[in-house]
Parts: sequence; structure tokens; C-alpha cells
Amino acid sequence: MKHIAILGSTGSIGTQTLNVVRRHKELFEIEVLVAGSNADLLIEQAREFKPNVVVIADKSKYGIVNEALKESDVKVFAGIESACEAVVMESVDIVVAAIVGFAGLRPTMEAVRAGKVVALANKETMVVAGDLVTREARTNNSAILPVDSEHSAIFQTLQGEIGNRIDKILLTASGGPFFGRKREELEHVTLEAALKHPNWSMGRKVTIDSSSLMNKGLEVIEAKWLFGVDAKQIEVVVHPQSIVHSMVQFEDGSIKAQLGTPTMETPIQYALSYPRRIESHLPRFSFWEHPELTFARPDTDTFRCLPLAYEAIERGGNIPCVMNAANEVAVQKFIEGTLPFLGIADFVNDAMSKASYIAKPTLEELIECDISTKKRIQ
Repeated sequence: MKHIAILGSTGSIGTQTLNVVRRHKELFEIEVLVAGSNADLLIEQAREFKPNVVVIADKSKYGIVNEALKESDVKVFAGIESACEAVVMESVDIVVAAIVGFAGLRPTMEAVRAGKVVALANKETMVVAGDLVTREARTNNSAILPVDSEHSAIFQTLQGEIGNRIDKILLTASGGPFFGRKREELEHVTLEAALKHPNWSMGRKVTIDSSSLMNKGLEVIEAKWLFGVDAKQIEVVVHPQSIVHSMVQFEDGSIKAQLGTPTMETPIQYALSYPRRIESHLPRFSFWEHPELTFARPDTDTFRCLPLAYEAIERGGNIPCVMNAANEVAVQKFIEGTLPFLGIADFVNDAMSKASYIAKPTLEELIECDISTKKRIQ
């Protein structure tokens, strides 16, 4: 029995993680649930899964959650500090890091420092602090198991390949809802259009990042740290069907790929059960239903967020943190209707060009960099 803490239990990854746990109660038990501000869903989850601890990050919602669960044995806490304390409890075996954005960095880092197995769905943690996180993981013997479908695919293809040098990682991208469009066609993109992803059901922030290809840029940086390769060894390949989740090319030229239907529950389940594979109820992929799998180069002239991510990792230091902070602000402005879709890349580029450079930032400096960058560009 593995005891699980979920950071971001009410989000897309969190709810799908609970789907996996619901089907495999003989293997997994929920120990901690952490939510941002969705008190109603957190209460519903706590009543069903009966965890030891729940944390509502939004302190103003503490009274609602505490009152609703006062007759239960569930302990209720509030605030991000409580989340950091909950994930390091001795009773926790696996921490599913699924809080969206920079907010997930601190509790994820605490889990790594405590030597926990971390099922990582929060790509921003590695984007902002990949060097720090990987060093802490080595020091504290913490295993980081990727949950992103692409990074899970790479992780799976590397099983049994110890000592074999990676020549190239081929990171697949669906292309999002605007694949094949040119800049002039995207001048009046609506929020509704940006949220219509053709293959994946995700949260709003991730879906918009996918439509701009910033999500793929974040994944490039994440892959660099997770798999210890240079960014120049990571090639993005647009694959609209989202069946080939990613590939690895080895020094002999052989390429291994992981394929499957586009659902996050498969990589979530693999991270929770690793190194075992356990039964899944999900539909099986059929080549006869998908007779054509196509691949294309990304259009980096139209989707400029992707080259900005390569630039950020090449400059290094705190620049990926600046890029991530600027993108979070830009996406929110797009959601609010105060920034056009094509303005996201311009906004991020401007923030990166004006940033003060820190070569080897500490965690505290990265936290300050995120705060100061967002304050400067709001």
C-alpha cells in the first residue's frame, strides 16, 4: 500500500490521480489532499477518500472546509506553509506535484528535500529551479518520476538503457488548436478558441500554453534537467494525433517511442505504480483506427514562445524564472482580455530582455525573482 499526497487535488491532474486511486484502492491510499481555493470540491474529495490531512491554500476558505469536516477524523489546515509541512510527513510515500505554476515550487522542493518519491506534473518547478531540484534530489535520494505524458514517454523508453548514450530526445507536440495557422490568422484569437484543444483535456493555463507552444518550451527545459541532456539535444516534433508521446534516439541511430491514447491517466498510473505496470481500464490504441501518424516541424516564426524557451535555457541562471513569471502574467492578461494572443510572446520577450541576470540563484533568490518580475510587469 502506497500512501499518497496530492498537491493540487482539485485540478485536472489531481482529479485524474484520484480516478486512478479510486480504481486501485488495494494499492493506493490518500494521505494528504492540498487544494488552492476550490473548497467545495476539496470537501467532497475528503469525504470520499478520508485522508489524514487536507490543506486549503486559500486561508479565507479555511472556515468553510473545517466546518464541513468537523465531524470527521480529517485534520484541516490552511496556507502554503501547511502544505509544505504536510508533504514531508513520515506517513507519505509519494507526492503528486500537480499545483499549476510557480506556486508549486516550494512544497515540491520540500518533498524532494524529505527524500520523497515525487510524481512531477508541475513542469514550472523544473523550469524555474531545475538545477537546484536535481541537486537536492541526488543529495536526499529523492526519486522524481515524470507525469507529463511526453516526459513519462521518455522515461519509459529509457528503461533498460542504462549506460547507452542519448543522441537526441524527440519531444512531440500536438501543435494545439492553431496548428498550421500563420500570424495574420491569429491576430484576433479568442479565449474560447485557444481553449479548444483538439486532443487533451487540461486546465486553462496549460491549454493556453499549448496553443502558444509555450507549454512545449517549458517541457524542453524540464526535459533538459530530468534527463541530463543539453537543450540542443532536444528536438520538438509536431505530431497532431498525440499518439506518439515522445521518442529517444540513441547513438547507434535507433529510435524508441512510447505510444498510447491521449489521456493523462496512463502516465499518472505509471508514476504511482512504478516500477510495476498495473491493469488499466482505458481504451487501447488501435492502428486501424489511426492509419496515419504524421509529423512536422514547429513554426517558430508564428509561435515564438518556443524559441524564447530555448533562449532562456541557453542564457540560464534566473532567466527561465523570469520567462515563466512573465508568461504566467501574460496568460492571465489574455484570459482577462487585456492582451492579444500574439502579444503573449512579445510580453515575455520584453520581460526577458529587461531582466537583471543572476548566474547561480538560490531558492530564495528565485522566489524573489518571481515576485519582483510579476510586480514589474503587471
